[in-house]
Amino acid sequence: MSLKIRNSNRTAARHAQLGFMLVEVMVSMVILMVGLVTLLGVFSLALATTQTAQQDMIAKQLASEAMESIVTARQTTQLPWSSVQNVSAGGIFSDGFKSIQNAGANGVAGTTDDTGARTLTLPGPDGVVGTSDDISLPLTNYQRQIAITAVTDSSGNILTDLRSVTITVQYAVPRTSIKKNYVLTSYISQYR
Repeated sequence: MSLKIRNSNRTAARHAQLGFMLVEVMVSMVILMVGLVTLLGVFSLALATTQTAQQDMIAKQLASEAMESIVTARQTTQLPWSSVQNVSAGGIFSDGFKSIQNAGANGVAGTTDDTGARTLTLPGPDGVVGTSDDISLPLTNYQRQIAITAVTDSSGNILTDLRSVTITVQYAVPRTSIKKNYVLTSYISQYR
């Protein structure tokens, strides 16, 4: 008799373990859906970042170009030290955001003598710049601000031979109302 009871307990235990319960299936489906929705969100973020990669690179290049022209003008003594300031402080660099234009007669980007809308030439389908199929990209979506400020020491005294240069390039992300900024900050000294 005890053998029969044991066999029936084993049979009942086997039947309970044969399949999944509905609750277990539902919990598994919820966990799977949360994982898939999270993966979809990461994918869409990566796609959006990839779409603005070219604009980010152009903004970085425009900021670097302005910084290089400031340093080159100072290095070649093309500009006196007193001119390496914003117009509001007695220098030649425009205040506020301005559209990207070609460097003027002084050859320095971001100054008051800049003229003409700037374009960027990209290689065409043949992949070679300088051929007839090149693509001309206008830079009308970009604005640049060059802010040159005095630097102070720990006591609050102005250091007359050192200035902080902050270049901000701003552009609108295509098909959105979002504006992105690329900021480059450096210091420039009166001495080479």
